[in-house]
This record gives sequence, C-alpha cells and structure tokens, in this order.
Amino acid sequence: MTLVILAAGMGSRYGGLKQIDPVDNDGNFIIDYSIFDAIRAGFDKVVFIIKKENYEAFRDTVGKRVEGKIQVEYAFQDLTDIPAGYEIPEGREKPWGTTHAIRATRGIVKEPYGVINADDFYGRNTFEKLGAHLAKLESGEIAADGINHCCAIGFKVKNTLTDKGTCSRGVCTVDEDGMLTSIVERLKIKKVGDDAAFLDENEEWIDLAGDTVVSMNCWGLTAETIDLLNADFEVFMSRLSDAPNPQKAESLLPISINTFMQAGTCDVRVYPTESEWFGVTYPEDKPWVVASLQELIAKGEYPEHLWA
Repeated sequence: MTLVILAAGMGSRYGGLKQIDPVDNDGNFIIDYSIFDAIRAGFDKVVFIIKKENYEAFRDTVGKRVEGKIQVEYAFQDLTDIPAGYEIPEGREKPWGTTHAIRATRGIVKEPYGVINADDFYGRNTFEKLGAHLAKLESGEIAADGINHCCAIGFKVKNTLTDKGTCSRGVCTVDEDGMLTSIVERLKIKKVGDDAAFLDENEEWIDLAGDTVVSMNCWGLTAETIDLLNADFEVFMSRLSDAPNPQKAESLLPISINTFMQAGTCDVRVYPTESEWFGVTYPEDKPWVVASLQELIAKGEYPEHLWA
C-alpha cells in the first residue's frame, strides 16, 4: 500500500527544512511517527511530495531515516507545472494547493493510496483504518464498479485544535450510513472550551459542537482519482482569472473531492476515530507536542528509539 505525504510546504512554513525542530531526543519529526504508524499498518511505499530545492535537505533527514524501512519515492510540486495554454499570474509565488500537489504524483502512483499532511500527528488508529480500506480496494473486496470508493478519517473537532490560535479544518456532514455528503473548508476554527467556533464568510464567529466531524486531510483514494484531480486542477486554472486574488488562490483537495461526490464520480466512507491530533501549528505548540509524544512513548505506544 502507498502513502502519499504532502510535504511541499514544510520548508516555507518552518523557514527551511534544517530549521525544523525535532520532537524527540533522536531528532525525529512528526512525519517520522506517521511513517512508523503506516509501516505497522501494512503500508510498504511512501511518496513524499516536496519542493525540488528541498530534496537534498529532506533526504538527508527524513528520507535516510526511513529508506531501509519502506520503499521511498519523491514527487516535486512546482509552481511552473501547469496545464498547457495557461500562464502563472504576475507576482504569483504561492504554491497552487493540495490538489496540485497530488497531481505531481501522476506517473508515480498507480495504485490505491493514502494521503496525509507531513506536519500533523494522526495516531496509530488512523493508519489502521486507512490501511484496512486501501487493502479492500486492492483485493477487490470493495468493488470496482465505475465509482471511486474512497474514504476519510473523521476526527472530532475538539480533538484537533490548539489553544494557541486558529486552525484550518474541513467540516464534514456524514449521513446515518457513515458516508460523507459534504465537506466545507473552514480556514479559521478556534477552540472554545470543549467546543469550537469558526469564522464565516461574513466575518462572524459561528458555534461548532465539539463532536462535529472534521477532516484532517487524511484520505484513502483510488488510483483513478489522480486523473480526476488532474482534470479538476485544469478547471481551476480556467477560472483563475475570475478569482478574487489570482496570486493566492489555491486548488484544495477537500474541495476537489466534494466536487467529485456531487458529480457522482466518487463516494467517501468516513471512519470515525477518537484519536487526538497534535502538531506545531504555532511555535508555542512545540512543548505540548514533545510532552504528548513522550507520554505515548511512556505508555509503550512507540519505542523510545523510533528507528532503532
């Protein structure tokens, strides 16, 4: 099974890969723990989506630590990698978003695959559920009937927030059969006790119950979705001139998947988890992340030396 890791933003968010702070005594990053969990859930291949200029730094850190544990491949997200006939808006420096990132794996990923963010900790249970769905796709237990039967891991929003500021989450609507019916990307969600609130289009804070299901950009997708995402990115490019800010507009994976669901080309089963997310969204989050991992190590969830 293949795991695709969205890591092209790591250097820009943290000021360069070499400046990423380790989260344990061996110098590992959060991404190492995700790969460790993926391997014990049955994944045997990882594809890192990175910026080409970060390749050496990335391979010298994360890549070399895991190359002997799992098959490793790299895909490069490049601002200039756009469909023929389109141009980059003058002054554009921002990457094109997560749909464009997955598009970079065309020719590399030819099997069902999982998708995660590089800098989010998802927990062992997440990868077990993700791997189980992908295994059913690969074995044919989930029928190949012309619809892409995908999955998402659904977190409770109260388990995914930092108290240091706002976060971006995909707010999900799930029917009684456990199927995703819609997902709306909320760019600013804040913690409010055991609940949450998001900033809407009118700049007003809207209450959100703590057990609301949200996506952490953890998906199980069919091989065919690569072509769908490629086509959807071209639609995005065709509409870019009408966007409020072409220099910063992004083609986002949750929005693309929502488009596919509405078109009937895919459905998404949501597997709920009680796992608690953590990540270094803000520099002040690091002590919390380090302490949380040490607690899991003390409980025996992870070995003291991850890659020993």
